Amino acid sequence: MALYEFACPGCAPVEAFYPMGAAPESVECPECGGRAGRVVSAPRLSIAGSSAFKLIDATKKSAYEPQVVSGSLPRSGRKKAAPITTNPLHRKLPRP
Repeated sequence: MALYEFACPGCAPVEAFYPMGAAPESVECPECGGRAGRVVSAPRLSIAGSSAFKLIDATKKSAYEPQVVSGSLPRSGRKKAAPITTNPLHRKLPRP
């Protein structure tokens, strides 16, 4: 079912659901009882289930509700030791 928009000359727009391709050219206006003709309007596309929508929502939420991180701080100081190799060809390589 698609949402169609109809416009009455003196009233607010009227929206109604019809199967695609089965919408009439005009409907009765619920406010004044006149005829409201179908208008071409912008499609109402939604990204409501996608990861993009979740990312946008999380970005907006983080502006006023920052995420609280718990846990220990990362280790600082020493670098990891270089792995020791026993390959005899590696002995010929220059050392830092």
